[in-house]
Amino acid sequence: MIAKDCILGRRSIRKFKAEPVSHELLSQIVETASYAPSWKHTQITRYIAIEGELKERIAKEGTSIYPGNGTIISNAPVLIAVTIIKNRSGFERDGSYSTPRGDGWQMYDAGIASQTFCLAAYEQGLGTVILGLFDQAAVEEMLQLPEDRELVALIPVGYPDESPAAPKRKAVEDLLSYQS
Repeated sequence: MIAKDCILGRRSIRKFKAEPVSHELLSQIVETASYAPSWKHTQITRYIAIEGELKERIAKEGTSIYPGNGTIISNAPVLIAVTIIKNRSGFERDGSYSTPRGDGWQMYDAGIASQTFCLAAYEQGLGTVILGLFDQAAVEEMLQLPEDRELVALIPVGYPDESPAAPKRKAVEDLLSYQS
């Protein structure tokens, strides 16, 4: 599959078949996603694959801000927690910020890594959706994240049980401008 086909074909999937996703396949996807660029090659993104009781607990207790996400999580065979190592991306070795964005650059790196993960999953026949509405503190506690880590996104993963059409896109003229 060429990159353009992967980008144009991938959709946010919210309904999944009951078929499990093998750990070997998840490892291959993370290996591919590890090639996502990051600030000064800090590679701060870490993935946690969640199944079974803990996945169901997160679906029930970690999505009160938007219960629809709990339904999506319950329906997926596996949930990926996208986490980052804090205070590295966008920072100098002495702990000072490298840019005026402060610690905001780590979200940029996590976003690139999340999209790369989703494209790698799509190439392998899996569906994904990146969720941002959840109770971050509650889910971090359920995952027992260490102090130096932060939960950024949740990505339900599984074999798609829907084929949504591509939503309308803005025209290039609305998205691109030139200056000289």
